[in-house]
Parts: sequence; structure tokens; C-alpha cells
Amino acid sequence: MTEETFAKKRDEVLQAMITFDAGDAKRIQHFLKVYTYAALLGRQEGLRAEVQQTLELAAILHDIGIHAAEAKYRSAAGIYQEKEGPAPARKLLEDVSGIPSAMIERICYLIGHHHTYKDVDGADYQLLLEADFLVNAYEDELSAKACKTFREKVFRTTSGTAMLNAVYGLD
Repeated sequence: MTEETFAKKRDEVLQAMITFDAGDAKRIQHFLKVYTYAALLGRQEGLRAEVQQTLELAAILHDIGIHAAEAKYRSAAGIYQEKEGPAPARKLLEDVSGIPSAMIERICYLIGHHHTYKDVDGADYQLLLEADFLVNAYEDELSAKACKTFREKVFRTTSGTAMLNAVYGLD
């Protein structure tokens, strides 16, 4: 997808996700922050255009299953978000014409694994984990020690590690 075409599709997905989460400002703020970090980190890591586009759309949609998880399991736990997220994400993405089916599949895979920290199989997956943590650490008021532990266990990219260190003043 050209950058101009992608920008239009991305904005459609952003608006659709805001509508999907209407009335839930906290969740809207969350995915917008994750999207911003993911987009920046992807550019800093020099991702190929298709991988960057996949990362950005996955970041926007990563928590789309949270409402269904809360309704079905009375929990927003990551395992339930992963289970409930791919189906509504697929529908939303298919409603935005012109997104390649292979990209939709990868985005749904990422949404279905965005709280799984093993067997990370790509830069888009790694950067989604890192961007989500950058936001969750603040929203959950994690300690510097917890951030350092997560950095050691999960962070792999130069840009993500540098961002985590800068944002949270880690050594």
C-alpha cells in the first residue's frame, strides 16, 4: 500500500476504533498512546513499509477484545483479550476496503498474542509488546524495578529499550 493510501486506511481504522470504544475514554486514550509509540518505534527501527503498516493497525486494534472479555469472563485479563479480539478486529478491518487479506491475518494474529511474551516471531510483534508496555507501565503505576525486570525479560529492540529508559528514567 502506498503511504497516501495507507494514511487514509489508518485514519478509517482509527475512527472506527474510536466509534467501537465510544464512551470509554480511558480505552481510547490507551490505544492512541500505544499506536503513537508503536508507529514511532517502528520508524526508528526502520521497518519495511508493509511491516510498519501492520504494526500500526495492530496497535490501534490490540485491545479490541477487552469489552467482550469483560462481558463473557468478567475479566480484562490478557488471555481473554487475546481470545476475544481477533473476530471483531477482522470484521472492522474487512469493513475498511483495500486492506490486504494477508495483512488482516497478521494483525489478527498479533491481537491474539499481544500478551504472550514467548515465541515472538517478528519485529511487528516485538514492537507491539514494547509499545503496549510503555503505556501499561504508566497506567498501572509500575515501579522502576518492575520496568527493569520487564525490560530484561521482554524488550529486544534498541529503540524500545532506549524509549523505556528515557520515559521512566531507568539506568
